[in-house]
Amino acid sequence: MHTNPLLRIGTRESPLALAQTREVRERLGRLHPALATPEGMAEVGIKTKGDLFLDQPLAEIGGKGLFTKEIDEALRHGAIDIAVHSMKDVQTILPEGLVLAAILEREDPRDAFVSHRAPSLAELPGGAVVGTASLRRGAQVLHMRPDLKVVPLRGNVQTRLRKLAEGAVDAIVLAVAGLRRLGLAERITALMPVEEMLPAVAQGAIGVVCRANDNRAQDYLRHLDHAPTALCVGAERAFLAVLDGNCRTPIAGLAELTGDWTTVRFRGLVVGSGAVPFCIERRGPAARAVPLAREAGEVLLRQGALLPVRGD
Repeated sequence: MHTNPLLRIGTRESPLALAQTREVRERLGRLHPALATPEGMAEVGIKTKGDLFLDQPLAEIGGKGLFTKEIDEALRHGAIDIAVHSMKDVQTILPEGLVLAAILEREDPRDAFVSHRAPSLAELPGGAVVGTASLRRGAQVLHMRPDLKVVPLRGNVQTRLRKLAEGAVDAIVLAVAGLRRLGLAERITALMPVEEMLPAVAQGAIGVVCRANDNRAQDYLRHLDHAPTALCVGAERAFLAVLDGNCRTPIAGLAELTGDWTTVRFRGLVVGSGAVPFCIERRGPAARAVPLAREAGEVLLRQGALLPVRGD
């Protein structure tokens, strides 16, 4: 690492996080030639709580911020200049003094079914074991196939693929975006339509955070922002914020711009404690994407999506 780089980039050290950081670096280098020089940018690897406790389900460790808190703290204290995050990991309210300066153009937001035993989730034999670290994925799998067994499976993408190859599980569900960014798209057995597996809020999007008072960093990042992606991700995060989403509640949301980007289609899902999905869809002008998604969350709250199920 150069001793005095123009831009110090904070990142997790997982292969996927580093691939995402490379994408940010390449785009910044094309926009600002000075950053493409050896002294232009340097990566600073930071371990997060989510990286340290790999033997526990995410829901037992804590809520949002498991993969971002330590990086954001380093940013607030001046140890780095910008932070690269998977947007699905970013808290709906950023820590004080930080701003979301750019969201890159989104990759495919869908999930991927990966298995050696069947060509699709529907064709897995009864009793087959599906591994996932996501309550959202697990809840939707069991809703479609209550005859399957879902088990927690932590670790980076390569670790989960290895456990599948070793026979620890019969299938896994991973983000298409992550597999593509790692050059592992050939491992996908089947793409899961969003009607079958609604993605996590902001899945497939990379965000870059900097200090609110750092005009230099914001100038570097300004033209990195992809407005259509930012609009859709902003709507999905508004839906999540209404529901106060955390890792203990299976919540999914996807906003898509249709036609010539003048219309938005938003779909949201919450799997309540009774394992019954609460689903909602809203369409309207793209300019109203955020309020439409927020209203969708409020409707699900009124329907009791997050209320505990009463026993007999």
